[in-house]
Amino acid sequence: MSKGKLTRLNILSKAFELVYKNGYQTTSVDEIIASTSVTKGAFYHHFKNKDEMGIALIKEVLHPAMHNAMVKPLMLSKNAVQDLYEMMEGLLIHNSFFNVKYGCPAVNLIEEMAAVHPTFNKALAEIIIDWQKAIEICIENNISQGVVKKDVNPNQVATFIISGYSGIRNSGKILGATVYRIYLKELKNYLKTLL
Repeated sequence: MSKGKLTRLNILSKAFELVYKNGYQTTSVDEIIASTSVTKGAFYHHFKNKDEMGIALIKEVLHPAMHNAMVKPLMLSKNAVQDLYEMMEGLLIHNSFFNVKYGCPAVNLIEEMAAVHPTFNKALAEIIIDWQKAIEICIENNISQGVVKKDVNPNQVATFIISGYSGIRNSGKILGATVYRIYLKELKNYLKTLL
């Protein structure tokens, strides 16, 4: 990797850490620069402004990481109930990328930026749409294989699972990781109704 690409990645990595902990709007370019070994000139060489950096953070750091955690586990699903549960358990219990105290970085950015910045809205929507399609395809494939009941609506299942994830991540910020186990138990009960 070239020096320029390493510098850009360093900026995005440090920005992600700060934004995840403190929020996008309260994190300044000066704070991002202070957390890296780059100059202000180097920052502005790679990004015209903070918002361009924020969109790059979503597209180059957040979306690939979430794709690996949320979409890949479902791509070749043979057992939707088991694979959806394990994907969610992995996100909530075993994923070291997320911190219970700070919730989900994508959910946080959706809450903070989606309503006030159309470009952020579009970039964040790509993450949710990617995940929603993966869940729908997982369910559709399992319906065609006779694993999931034929009357199950894949879009409704995806919407329900994604909404539950967003809510439990926010509850976890206040109530701690114990609520994740409660949620997972009820998720397992729900998923069994698909069979």
